[in-house]
Amino acid sequence: MNVQRNFLLWVALLATLAAAAGPAAGQQAPPAPSQALTVKQSAESIPDFSGIWRHGSLPWFVPPASGPGPVTNRSRRQDSGVSDYGQLVGDYTNPILQPWAAEVVKKKGEVSLAGLDYPNPANQCWPEPVPFLFKHMAMQMLLLPDEIVMLFSEDHEVRRVRMNQPHPAQVTPSWHGDAVGRHEGDRLIIDTVGIKTDRPFAMIDLFGTPYTEKLHVVERYRLLDREAVKGDLERGAKENWRPAGPVNPNYADKYLQVHFTIVDEGAFTTPWTATMVYLRDRLEWPEVACAENTFGFHHSKDADVPRADTPDF
Repeated sequence: MNVQRNFLLWVALLATLAAAAGPAAGQQAPPAPSQALTVKQSAESIPDFSGIWRHGSLPWFVPPASGPGPVTNRSRRQDSGVSDYGQLVGDYTNPILQPWAAEVVKKKGEVSLAGLDYPNPANQCWPEPVPFLFKHMAMQMLLLPDEIVMLFSEDHEVRRVRMNQPHPAQVTPSWHGDAVGRHEGDRLIIDTVGIKTDRPFAMIDLFGTPYTEKLHVVERYRLLDREAVKGDLERGAKENWRPAGPVNPNYADKYLQVHFTIVDEGAFTTPWTATMVYLRDRLEWPEVACAENTFGFHHSKDADVPRADTPDF
């Protein structure tokens, strides 16, 4: 009797496990093994990207060692030769730019050369598109079972990345776009499309470089030792201004390298790449709030604070 009962219990248990392993009625089957996160991958090869990361550079893109790269600043600091953050004059001769996009960048630079500031999503407290979003000095990554959440240090911006899922057939444009992620060995790959273009201050960098609805951004995240990011750090030191000074030579933790590939057939002549390098930040996370300017220092009606012609009451 006990043998028969144990046999029946085993049959019931196997049936339960089989039902749990298969998709329920009306639900989509899980991704193929090549796309899904396996137990072995989770336990052995996926680095821990969680925590607070800081890059500390303005502007923030590191140009590639070779090949097409981002728009950089034609205006340089006299003391160090790096980008002059006080005068943002994008290199409109960069061959990645289509003629109309080059003209947009050129006009922004003319405003800056005249001693004025032009509005952008950061100084106007608007949501920032990818990859402009990475202007934020610090980012915190939260790893959840089905998504990665990125918290940015300024203006309370939050980005969500759905894991191991495809883009929908029809993407509804949004501030940060539709971002889906997957793991490939020691890399985290994030693929983003559908970034909203019908919005004020639509640009992907501080030089006003425009984009279209065809913008496609692929980010590749890796945790690396200093020697592996040495070239990135050296190119970044030549290009970008670091308000807090050089990278700490005694930093002994892992570096977070983020390699971008940007494709937009509507604005660029070719795909181009850039890199960023983050250091772990184990200090207190500061709250940085964005406040609209009430004086209209950008000399732009689009950047001014809304005012009523007549009292509401």
